[in-house]
Amino acid sequence: MKKACNIIKNVIVCMVTILAICMMIFTVISVCTFDRNDRSLFGYKAFIVLSDSMSATDFGAGDLILVKEIEPEKLKAGDIIAYISQNSDNYGETITHKIRSLTTDTEGNPGFITYGTTTGVDDEKIVTYPYILGLYQFRLPKVGTFFHFLKTVPGYILLILIPFLILILFQGMNLFRVFRQYRAEQKAELEAEWKKLEEEKLESQRMKQELEELRAQLAMREKEGQIEEGQS
Repeated sequence: MKKACNIIKNVIVCMVTILAICMMIFTVISVCTFDRNDRSLFGYKAFIVLSDSMSATDFGAGDLILVKEIEPEKLKAGDIIAYISQNSDNYGETITHKIRSLTTDTEGNPGFITYGTTTGVDDEKIVTYPYILGLYQFRLPKVGTFFHFLKTVPGYILLILIPFLILILFQGMNLFRVFRQYRAEQKAELEAEWKKLEEEKLESQRMKQELEELRAQLAMREKEGQIEEGQS
């Protein structure tokens, strides 16, 4: 039973350790890459979807999407692209919408008319090449929601702080157990040493007693010998 409890405890410790490490790695990666227009990994960028403008067909708020850097000349109608918005209502934000058609702006620069599939309404500004971030590849449902939760105080406490506190508690218990075991071993060694000394003391007393008895016998025999000599 004790062996089974130790196995279960070790499994729990391993799982908590892996969870805490994974959360830390995920946090570091997400802070360094997610929603960063200037950061990419192997040509891919990750963004958290903030609205449901594409939920009718492709992805919704809270999803994590990956886009791949691409030459704008290769894009065509029907592609979904991420771009830096120049619209008045969300200027500077990262938007991921579908291309309706190719066109040019008032200055003759090539670009695209984009729209959200949920409303079907074209975006206010034409998306020209310099503002395009990449071509949509796939989504990870609700991972963005998880990431946002992880950045909150409750998320940090629940998914990072508590696992590490559990690890510290388990390690503290292990150290306490090892310390008690060490004290018990030390006590056992002292008791064994004390018992050995007691046995040696008793043996010394026994030998002393035997020696005194032997001396008494010798003295008695010597006395008897003197009496016999006097009588003769």
